Amino acid sequence: MIELEVLEGESRGQSYNIEDPIITIGRHAENRIVLPDYHISGEHAQIFWEDNQYILRDLRSTSGSILVRNKQSLPLDGAERWEIPLKVGDQLRLGAPFSPVVLHVRAIDSVEVDLPRATVMAARTLEQIDSLRTSADSDRDLAAILYRLVQTIGRGGLELNQVLTSVSDAVFDLLDRASNVSIYLRDPVSLRFRMAYSRSREGSVDTTGGSRSLIEMVLKKKAAILVADAPEEMAQSASILSASIRSIMAVPMWNGNQIAGVIQCDNRTRRGMFQEHDLEHLTLLSYQSILAIENARMYQQLEEKKERAQSENNYFRQRTPVRCFSDIIGSSLAMKRIFDQLEKVIDTRVAISVRGETGTGKELIASAIHYQSRRRDKMFVAQNCAALPETLLESELFGHTKGAFTGAERDKKGLFEIADGGTLFLDEIADMPLSLQVKLLRVLQEGEIRPLGSTVVKFVDVRIISASHKNLEEEVAAGRFREDLFYRLHVFPILLPPLRERKEDIPLLVEHFVQKYACGMLKNVTMDPQTLREMQEVPWKGNVRELENEVQRLVILADDDGVILPADLRPQLRQESSVVAEKAVLAQGSLKEMMEEVERQILHRVLAECDQNKTRAAARLGITREGLHKKLAKYSM
Repeated sequence: MIELEVLEGESRGQSYNIEDPIITIGRHAENRIVLPDYHISGEHAQIFWEDNQYILRDLRSTSGSILVRNKQSLPLDGAERWEIPLKVGDQLRLGAPFSPVVLHVRAIDSVEVDLPRATVMAARTLEQIDSLRTSADSDRDLAAILYRLVQTIGRGGLELNQVLTSVSDAVFDLLDRASNVSIYLRDPVSLRFRMAYSRSREGSVDTTGGSRSLIEMVLKKKAAILVADAPEEMAQSASILSASIRSIMAVPMWNGNQIAGVIQCDNRTRRGMFQEHDLEHLTLLSYQSILAIENARMYQQLEEKKERAQSENNYFRQRTPVRCFSDIIGSSLAMKRIFDQLEKVIDTRVAISVRGETGTGKELIASAIHYQSRRRDKMFVAQNCAALPETLLESELFGHTKGAFTGAERDKKGLFEIADGGTLFLDEIADMPLSLQVKLLRVLQEGEIRPLGSTVVKFVDVRIISASHKNLEEEVAAGRFREDLFYRLHVFPILLPPLRERKEDIPLLVEHFVQKYACGMLKNVTMDPQTLREMQEVPWKGNVRELENEVQRLVILADDDGVILPADLRPQLRQESSVVAEKAVLAQGSLKEMMEEVERQILHRVLAECDQNKTRAAARLGITREGLHKKLAKYSM
């Protein structure tokens, strides 16, 4: 038995006595040890009994695990190890390094739990199985039974979980004594055998699963194995003792010369014991089962590829990519300096942080970087981190498995997988929740992602370009953004100038947008020179995006072969340009005096437009009524 005490974390002071052969640790409620700390992964780690010892395995968690022994830190980071045997006195440090959850290993009783050393009642090797298949063809009764069971399996269709259910139904139909069935499949990524399905004859989920020791024996001997009178014969297997199994058998599912899975069944609640012919019949059934299972897995892979292709098509339809810097409208000195900077980092792997006010074209810059780099043949994907709540954003970025949450009816690839080999643009990165910042840091450090609800880690090669209109240094100081992530993302910062600081680009932008929308509306529209001059004096608080929206509105209102006049501009824009012009001609006084004069003129104009209604004027200026009264008193108005 192993006893763990939580020394640091939200569950501090709690102790857990572990007697099961395998337990999981994580944030989700279904774990044996639930740690609610935000930086702990849903399924963070696993402790299991193997080779007479308890072993800690990190389940490719996003924030990592460290075992401390004799003041020496042994990280489970995949570089050297994912798992390590536990000893009395060890400390487990799970989650964020700056504030980990600390568990202390208080005691481990030495219990003999090894591979079963029992006398095997029956075994069938691959060569013997081939002869079984030949003899089955001449046995009409057996052939009829197998044909009926093949039809049962066929009703599972192409959805993997339904196929596994149909296989278990066929096993229960074939073997009257069977009370529980577990199906293990070889993971194509880790190559480990994982339990894919387990249930009782009554239909309930079998939480105890099968015997890990027997699975290992099947894989080692490459044979179907039957052990009878299990409590006596396999008394040293903890998983069998805990399930009160009387007899148990496991057969490999052969795919060519490779074992692709294992079917294991027992009779813990039924009288009698399995016989040799039961092992032979289950072995024959396994051949038909693996065909259906592999077809379902191939179908699942095709569906995933189809979903990825659809996602890529959606992204291509939704956005017109900027292929190079010359596609970006702007010949000002400020923009030329930015283009010169970006030329130097196009084909490096460094993370780029694009900063600037809303509407300055941060995504256009990111797109141009991607399509001028060697990653141009892969996907460019963008996501606004402020547009979705935390759970949906995690699913969108990392993907999810079927059943991961309510409404998750099928597996879904995340944007990291879609952009594998390409570029992912994360807009408004400052609004990403802290829990997801930990996962993003893991991607930047290790190139690893894990879909929501999955224990399988996937590796991706994605270049991250981030953007925010907020000051990230201030966000770090306020504790809303991780400092370590900030330094990872801020390797090469780019600051985009607001439109008011590159007025010489406004005529080029206006001409571009007029042509764009006039062609779409089949109109011939021109811009009056005076209108263009007034537009250059507007401060454009929304930058290029606001300018584009105004031009689109003007083109919609204009007649065919019409001219856009200054009077067509929104009144508020004309007032803003007028104020800026008046400020420009102020020839005397200090900066403070000139700014106060501008503010006084704004107050005078807004009050006139609101018919001296101070409540409306305050709302339009975005200040309180009390604040407006203070300003009016200041200027004796």
